[in-house]
Amino acid sequence: MWDFSIGTTLSILGRTMPFILLRMAVYFGITFAYIIATGAGAGIGYGVGQIGDEPGSFALWGGIAGFGIVSAVVYWIREYILYMVKAGHIAVMVELIDGQPLPQGQIAHAQETVKDRFGEANVLFALDQIVKGVIRAITGLLGGVAAFLPIPGLSGIVGFINGIIRMSLTYVDEVILGYNIRIRSDNPWETSRHALVLYAQNGTHMIKNAVWLTAIMWAFSLLVFLIMLVPAGLLVYAIPGSASGYGFVFALLLAWSFKAALMEPFAICALMQVYFKRIEGQVPDPEWDRKLAGASDKFRKLADKAKTSFGGRPATQ
Repeated sequence: MWDFSIGTTLSILGRTMPFILLRMAVYFGITFAYIIATGAGAGIGYGVGQIGDEPGSFALWGGIAGFGIVSAVVYWIREYILYMVKAGHIAVMVELIDGQPLPQGQIAHAQETVKDRFGEANVLFALDQIVKGVIRAITGLLGGVAAFLPIPGLSGIVGFINGIIRMSLTYVDEVILGYNIRIRSDNPWETSRHALVLYAQNGTHMIKNAVWLTAIMWAFSLLVFLIMLVPAGLLVYAIPGSASGYGFVFALLLAWSFKAALMEPFAICALMQVYFKRIEGQVPDPEWDRKLAGASDKFRKLADKAKTSFGGRPATQ
């Protein structure tokens, strides 16, 4: 069915427990910030609404305002989360996949590795956004599930399954990041271009594993969501009026934090295992390079950046 080892993946996650705890602190911290800000906003709104005739309505809008403020903060710190949390965790997982021993103080070691490869956080974030755009182009070139089910009259079903496939490719940019770290690239723009070509020429194999991982992740996330409905309901019990409906939203947020803290690194680690094993001994196919250059302006931008960034050095292979 799939080509990754669940046991190996869980073992790697266990050995990178400092990063798991860091991810839990960050993502569960964000969730509780949402809960506190939304509850405080609802309470303030309810108090203000006592002046009028609809305190419940004011509580609802107060909760929405609190939710929006935290969302804005999360949006602005997304570069930091990618640079300090996600990339660092990927760096130590790459070393464990390759059988390397981890040093003491793995968080500091990993973050220094990321800094050596990418420099500043804005460079890594810009690279990540470009890679995401190229992945969408690769999915279009591969034709999604239509490449496997060329059956007339199934356009609705094919469209739905293609949507699942697109969702399953959420973590491919992190796999490309892992490839950069693994080969100790001196020019991550050029290395990412090579990695994307390698991904494209093994696309159907990678997509199969990504879809399986997505199914596993969402099954666990749904289970967590159902469990979290209980504490979420207790947390919002005291929120007045119509704002009590936020219990459902809070359960979703708690399930999201679990998924981001635990399930995301599981998926990334599993996909890196598959990708590294699959591309072993391969070189980028020039034909796929030309296809991507013709289909994606983001891919062409990668090539341009490779010539002008990091002194235009060729990527270390």
